[in-house]
Amino acid sequence: MGIFHCPFGCPHFEAEGCIECGLCLATTNEEMVEASKNVRAYLKAHAMEGGPVRKIAICGKGGVGKSTTTTLMARVLKDQGYTPLVVDTDESNPGLYRALGLPNTPKPLFNLMSRFSYSETPEPGTEWIMLPEINLEDIPREYMVSDQGMNFVMVGKIENPFQGCACSMADVTRSLVARLKLKDKEILLIDTEAGLESFGRGVERSVDLILAVVEPSFESMALAERIVYMAEGMGVDRVGALLNKVSSKAMEEKMILELKKRKVETLGTIYFDADVLEAGFEGNPPGNTRAQAEMEPIAKLLLNVIQQSRV
Repeated sequence: MGIFHCPFGCPHFEAEGCIECGLCLATTNEEMVEASKNVRAYLKAHAMEGGPVRKIAICGKGGVGKSTTTTLMARVLKDQGYTPLVVDTDESNPGLYRALGLPNTPKPLFNLMSRFSYSETPEPGTEWIMLPEINLEDIPREYMVSDQGMNFVMVGKIENPFQGCACSMADVTRSLVARLKLKDKEILLIDTEAGLESFGRGVERSVDLILAVVEPSFESMALAERIVYMAEGMGVDRVGALLNKVSSKAMEEKMILELKKRKVETLGTIYFDADVLEAGFEGNPPGNTRAQAEMEPIAKLLLNVIQQSRV
């Protein structure tokens, strides 16, 4: 079944934390499906209920506007007195730091992988990533750019031919998200890679809420349905859609109705904004646009979610 990534981070069958789902032992597609059902059932049964939203994963099809959504939400949160930590897990898109108004990128977390992944004794300077709980102040300044209340961490980018796949980058992301201990007013926003790859690697397992960004297209709405399925199978039952690049009220109503048929709840709408498009073309922050104003009630809604029921 190719390279295996245990959803619980276990190095082998029956290691500490193993639930004996059989996923690592599966040799046929049928065995893998049955093992995946065991994992899904376990995670749903042991899902964390209620509690404030502190960790948000922003997902969706390529090109729907995940990075723009992340940027707008981070800016709104900062304006409302929160301390956002944006984690860029997309191994392709290079410009998120510019959209956030930051002067440069930090050292990628991927640089740590070759040193600590298979070593029982981490090298000096890498111990922090192995802490049972990681606070914002534990992250070395070289790995996090901070400017006027905005914090940015970058997992890494594929920059050269034959560099390898992004699986190791996902390992770093999953470890960081699971161990990150956020204080009051600190919010984690994860700008994920396109599609469902991150779910297959278990990146979203430790988040409080998953936001599926949906544009007016059949493929985008179909993927949102799959995101809900994947999220619930991970034990994350707070998941909804943010409609983006919507052209009209009539289109918004059509999308809401179609997503409802797919059992995907809509949390808010961002209409097409030419100013945001122009800012993205120039590699600049979006500024005080209509889209940012439309993001304010959506961000407030997410921050107020502390009930056990789904949003």
